[in-house]
Amino acid sequence: MADDQGQVETGTPVADHLIQVRETIAEAAKAAGRNPEDVTLVAVSKAQPDERVLAALEAGQRVFGENYVQPALARWPHLKERYPDVRLHMIGAIQSRKAKDVVGLFDMLETIDREKLARAIAKEMAALDRWPACLIQVNTGEEPQKAGVHPRDADAFVAFCRDELSLPVKGLMCVPPVDDEPAMHFALLAKIARRNDLQILSMGMSADFEVGVQFGATHVRVGSAIFGARAPKS
Repeated sequence: MADDQGQVETGTPVADHLIQVRETIAEAAKAAGRNPEDVTLVAVSKAQPDERVLAALEAGQRVFGENYVQPALARWPHLKERYPDVRLHMIGAIQSRKAKDVVGLFDMLETIDREKLARAIAKEMAALDRWPACLIQVNTGEEPQKAGVHPRDADAFVAFCRDELSLPVKGLMCVPPVDDEPAMHFALLAKIARRNDLQILSMGMSADFEVGVQFGATHVRVGSAIFGARAPKS
């Protein structure tokens, strides 16, 4: 995997799971004729207790994904001071009113999906002079309950974000429908990326990251396979 993620040390369940996931990614990449170093593992730490996140940090993991702004603000500023090479990805829905917080904390925004949000993010990037990489979320299954631009609108939205707003759009992200074969969704996302000259593909989670790697994922978002089930809400 990407060399900025560090060397994994054993000794805890989280560390051992990290090793297993990285080995699986490497095997999938090699089977697809790819370099495993071209695949970045994003450890999805949402709703995980701090001790599990610290175990991942101590094991060398440096790229994390969070879904919600407020819990991330509570957790990560002090951890970024202790681990300055951490890179934090926003992988959940973003409210436009949270744009300032998101731009200030995260290093990649994977879920840009509508004009109002894109404008708010662009405004805060200019104000803060901070330019985290942006991914466009594509709703490949056109599910009404799910965020993301529809595939037929993706090219125009990419152009709007890049050309009109000057956002640093670097790639695409998708979450396939849970009951669909993910391969066709990953293939569609890769096709849209190619015609828009986008290099980053965030696709694949705990249940299907091997398929994502097969279809060209540069980032896979893995939570439960690393941390185990999330703690129940109290």
